[in-house]
Amino acid sequence: MNNSKNRIGIYIHIPFCASKCAYCDFNSKAGCDKLMPQYQQALLAHIREMEKQLAEYYVDTVYFGGGTPSHYGAQRLVELFDTLKLRAKVLTDAEVTFEANPDSVSAPLLQALKKAGFNRISLGVQSANDKMLRTLGRRHTFAQAEKAVALAREAGFDNLSLDLMYGLPSQSREDWAETLKRAIALKPQHLSCYGLRLEEGTPLYTFKDTPFMPDDDAQADMYLYAVEQLRQFGYRQYEISNFSLPGRESKHNLKYWQCQPYLGFGAGAHSYLGSLRYSFLRDIEQYINAVSSGGVILDEQEEITPFGKASEYLMLGLRTVRGISEAEYRDQFKFSFRDIGHYLRKCEEHGWAVNTDGRWSFTPEGFLISNTLIGDILELQQQELSRMNRFLYREEPVQDGQISIFPKSQQNTSIFPGI
Repeated sequence: MNNSKNRIGIYIHIPFCASKCAYCDFNSKAGCDKLMPQYQQALLAHIREMEKQLAEYYVDTVYFGGGTPSHYGAQRLVELFDTLKLRAKVLTDAEVTFEANPDSVSAPLLQALKKAGFNRISLGVQSANDKMLRTLGRRHTFAQAEKAVALAREAGFDNLSLDLMYGLPSQSREDWAETLKRAIALKPQHLSCYGLRLEEGTPLYTFKDTPFMPDDDAQADMYLYAVEQLRQFGYRQYEISNFSLPGRESKHNLKYWQCQPYLGFGAGAHSYLGSLRYSFLRDIEQYINAVSSGGVILDEQEEITPFGKASEYLMLGLRTVRGISEAEYRDQFKFSFRDIGHYLRKCEEHGWAVNTDGRWSFTPEGFLISNTLIGDILELQQQELSRMNRFLYREEPVQDGQISIFPKSQQNTSIFPGI
């Protein structure tokens, strides 16, 4: 029976790039295109080996990420998707996404992918300012991005997402406003707006803690400006960094945030199935050799406990505007919501959270400090687990009020003055 309980998403990792961006610490490499044929054979073998497991599910989302899948070439992408369709039950209305960079998009590539059944593009635009694109190490200009969008429309793609970045070196609020304006003019169905993170080991890390970087207040201002501008043009925020026209949310990415199952293929790809989370070897050559020799391709795996699932429900759910529900939490995980509810009501008083029809979610202002807020909530959950364990093992009676509503780690530095 085709129902939501036996649906699954598929992620296929393409780790190849024409060049490495100055901010990128993803599992991707440039200058190793000679490995593409071997990697393709390894991916195809990996998919074939998983046929028995795939038979248990209906595939309703497929996502080709990277790296730069458009750099990998249409022929290989189509071959992978065709093989997946032979080995798995891919629904005819499945969302099938591929990531692309404007410099590697062409009319033949887009036409071939559309004909094969790909129906969604995630285009890495990042900025409308060509100087900033060069600073980021991007290979394209904004004019190329505009051309790529036009080619996508001509090929018949009507589900287009643009990736944008704010908080760039020397970027002003006006620069960011101009990028948003020009991106909105392209009429995408979806926009992802990410704050630049300077990762150690990347070329842009040299900008860390320098006057060239917008400070926290400036980045917060850019974020809130984006939320408001996109709202005015009909884009609904549904996750911290993601906005879409009604019904055009990324169905695949929603699986991650709603703790739904997905299977990954390729070097460094992650999977979540049942209570097991695991990933494969990150190194491209090690992955190829392990698959071709029948060796071990597993890199890491973790059994998710019921408490761990409850934590993920809170942590991932609070990244979304849909948020979390006390009824869902209690029904699914059998934990008390009392202290968490108390904390969220305090957040509501400060304008950081809102309760709509029994579901708690953060406001845009709350999303800005969501790492702190979610950390506090997970600490409260841990306190609840400790309280339950003391009760189960009858070490000592625990009375209401004995345990602070707010975590000890926050009692002297609380974001709530006087608490």
